[in-house]
Amino acid sequence: MLYLVGLGLGDAKDITVKGLETVRRCQRVYLEAYTSILTVGKEALEEFYGKELILADRETVEQEADSILKEADVCDVAFLVVGDPFGATTHSDLVLRAVKLGIPYEVIHNASIMNAVGCCGLQLYNFGETVSIVFWTETWKPDSFFDKIKRNRQNGMHTLCLLDIKVKEQSLENLMKGKKVYEPPRYMSVNQAAKQLLAIIQNRRLQGETAEMTENTICVGLARVGAADQKIVSGTLYQMSTVELGDPLHSLIVTGSMHPLELEMLKLFSVDSSSFENNVFQQIK
Repeated sequence: MLYLVGLGLGDAKDITVKGLETVRRCQRVYLEAYTSILTVGKEALEEFYGKELILADRETVEQEADSILKEADVCDVAFLVVGDPFGATTHSDLVLRAVKLGIPYEVIHNASIMNAVGCCGLQLYNFGETVSIVFWTETWKPDSFFDKIKRNRQNGMHTLCLLDIKVKEQSLENLMKGKKVYEPPRYMSVNQAAKQLLAIIQNRRLQGETAEMTENTICVGLARVGAADQKIVSGTLYQMSTVELGDPLHSLIVTGSMHPLELEMLKLFSVDSSSFENNVFQQIK
């Protein structure tokens, strides 16, 4: 049997009882290590689970999936995913490979950022399509995701923005030379994402585009959701470009129309309550 086990968002103890029982009886246990991170390292997980973990990076999962599935038809193999196995990313390919090989599978769910964002007070059923914001480079500055945020706002919906993670990435130079040398991990912060959004707004304004989102649009910054030191701040997009929320992982929400209760909740986390007063007539639904 192949088990896909969600680990939740905080630390080693966020695994479900069912998930922990599964991990402890599996012969091999893989830890997916490129779409998200917990607040604790691999060693802390191994100590709590009582099992040795095999790190599975992007290369392993995408190019060497057969090694994960090897002998899973005659023994139990667990594939651990931070959050929920089908939350912020999908592992459908692994499931499809297992089915083709005649290997049964079971999914053990857990909390993910997709539902835990409700901690800020915005109602989950008012969210539209989720987007990803990637790190820009000098020569590559994609902004197509901004159109999805615009459509969400036109429909009165909030947008959860998942921020880029760079783990085990190679520089262009090392990639071209075939050197297995990797760059240090990088995790996008709320203020970095906000600055990129501000740049897109400015560029589109210069192109004469009608503003569906401005520097004064109410946003929410979240850090380490599910951990003991989680942090939530709310305010304008410009204010989000100035906040420092500390260690990763960060997420950003661009609000749409808001119910009065949503507004009241966001005020609990406001950088400056006056920013809500100035926007309230645009936000109430």
